[in-house]
Amino acid sequence: MKINFFVVFLSLLNLYCSANRSQPDLGSFEISQKKEIKVGAEQLEMYWPLIKNKKVAFVVNQTSRMGAAHVIDSLHSLGLDIARIFAPEHGFRGTADAGEKIKDGKDVATGVPITSLYGKKRKPAAADLSGVDWVIFDIQDVGARFYTYISSMHYVMQACAEQGIPFMVLDRPNPNGHYVDGPVLDTTFRSFVGMHEVPVIHGMTVGEYATMVNKEGWLGQDLQCDLTVIPCGGYTHQTAYELPIKPSPNLPNNRAIYLYPSLCFFEGTQASVGRGTDKQFQLIGLPDYPGGEYSFTPVPKPGARYPKHQDKLCKGYDLSISSPADIRKESRLNLSYLLEVYQNAPDQASFFLKSNFFDKLAGGGSLRDQVKAGWTEQQIRESWEPKLGQFKQKRKKYLLYPDQFEIKN
Repeated sequence: MKINFFVVFLSLLNLYCSANRSQPDLGSFEISQKKEIKVGAEQLEMYWPLIKNKKVAFVVNQTSRMGAAHVIDSLHSLGLDIARIFAPEHGFRGTADAGEKIKDGKDVATGVPITSLYGKKRKPAAADLSGVDWVIFDIQDVGARFYTYISSMHYVMQACAEQGIPFMVLDRPNPNGHYVDGPVLDTTFRSFVGMHEVPVIHGMTVGEYATMVNKEGWLGQDLQCDLTVIPCGGYTHQTAYELPIKPSPNLPNNRAIYLYPSLCFFEGTQASVGRGTDKQFQLIGLPDYPGGEYSFTPVPKPGARYPKHQDKLCKGYDLSISSPADIRKESRLNLSYLLEVYQNAPDQASFFLKSNFFDKLAGGGSLRDQVKAGWTEQQIRESWEPKLGQFKQKRKKYLLYPDQFEIKN
C-alpha cells in the first residue's frame, strides 16, 4: 500500500503534543485501551489539541461513542465548547422511523441545541455555522450507498467548504468494508439514497469515503473542504468488526447488517424485509406468496410505526437461521433473493413500486429491467464489471487501512 502521509503527520503531532502539552483530564468516562480496534473518537490525543478552546459543532447519533459514553457527553465533560448538534436520519438518539422527519430541539443532558438534517433541510445553513471553528462527523456507517448518513455527510462537507470551516471525521470501521460490489450509480438517478458514482457496496470507511468525495470534486462548484480524518487504530478492511450498538432501529445485529445490502432492494418492491417484527432485514415475504415455509405478520413497533403489510400474514423466508460469519464470507451482494422472490411473486406486474424507489436504490433502471427480463445472476454481474472495475481502481487512492483486495489488484 501507499504510505498515508496524513496518518504519519498525526502520529508526529501526537508525539509533539505529548511532549509539549499537558494531557486532558479524562474525568469519569473511560476509553478502553484493551480493544483490538480503537475508533477515531477514542484517539483523543490525536484531535484534542486541534479542538481544545475551539467552538465545535457535531454531526452525531446514538453510535457516537467513546467507550461506554457518548462523544458529546465525554467532550462536554472536558469543557469543550459544543456549539450545536446536527441530527441525521433516525435522529440524535436513533429512535425515529426510516424516512421520518426529525425536529429541531435541545439535548437534555448538555443543553446543546439540536438542528435536524432530516426535516425541513438536509444541509446546515450559514446561520447554523456562525462562529463555529470546527465541524466533527462521528457516525457509524454500514458501507452501503443507500445508507443515508454518507449523504448527510456530503451536505455538511459542502456547507463547511462554502463557509471556510474545517471538517473532521472521527473514523469508524466499516462492517461491510471487506468487499466491493453492485451496480455503480448512474448520476441521472442521484437522490438522497445515492448521491455519488459509487457501487452499492463501496468498501470504504466514512473517513476514506469523505476523502474521495472531497478529492473527486463531488461537492460541486469546484468546492473542496478543509478535511481532517482521525483514523481507527488496529483496523484493516478484512477485520470482522461487531458493532457495539445498532446503527439504526431496523438493523438490530450483525446478521441484519451483513444482509442489508442485498435485502434493501426489496424496499422498492411489494415484499417486506421484516420491518414490524423482531427480525428486521432477516426476513423476506409478502401476502399470498407461494414459496417459502416461514410466516410472519408485521405490526407497529419502535422504528416501524407503519410497517409494510401491517397486520397481514406474509409468507416467505427466514434468514435469521443463517450464520453471520457465513453471510460475511460470501463477500458479494446476494441477488438470488431478489430473483427468486420476483419469479415467484403472485403479481409480477405490481411487484416493483410505482414510486420507482427501486431504481433509486439500485442507482439506475437497468437492474429492474434485467430482473423483469429474466437475466441470470451471472449475466447481471457481468453487466456491472466495466464500471465496477474502474471504481475499484479509483478506490485504491483513498484507502487509509490495509486491504487484501487492494494488495492483490
